[in-house]
Amino acid sequence: MLTTLFYILSAITLATAFLTIFSKNPIHSAIYLVLCFFSIAGHYLMFNAQFLAIVHIIVYSGAIMILMLFTIMLMNLNKEDEKNKSVLSRIAAVVSFCLVALVLLATFIKAQPQLTYKVSGQDYQSIKVLGQVLLNEYMVPFEFASVLLLVSMIGAVLLSKKEHINN
Repeated sequence: MLTTLFYILSAITLATAFLTIFSKNPIHSAIYLVLCFFSIAGHYLMFNAQFLAIVHIIVYSGAIMILMLFTIMLMNLNKEDEKNKSVLSRIAAVVSFCLVALVLLATFIKAQPQLTYKVSGQDYQSIKVLGQVLLNEYMVPFEFASVLLLVSMIGAVLLSKKEHINN
């Protein structure tokens, strides 16, 4: 039963992820992404991580999707008469993508799986313990994620600014 549910949720996750990428309409992509987030929350529920599933739904399906929808509306992606970006903007986007991909690849290569397991007796489902672990041991990645979200918001606003052409 659990294996069948896992395969169904995985199929939904993969299908909605691909539909998010390949959909022409940005609003449809956002809806498919919300469905993908809900199916990932279903995976969390299968792992008996109810708190993580609820936080995932609230944070990603709520806050992040609202932010993305505002960005889509701000950029006005449905406008067909909009001029293409300059060559310099495209080169900068490709270079930044390659740098981020290189950093992620280096991180995955250097990451070593932890083979020894600590049995501490702590319940990581507890919000108090989860908060202490998140803000003590994982403080730097937590702050990097917040800075990344801030930079992406600033980048979206800068990309959506109209370029004035003086005639």
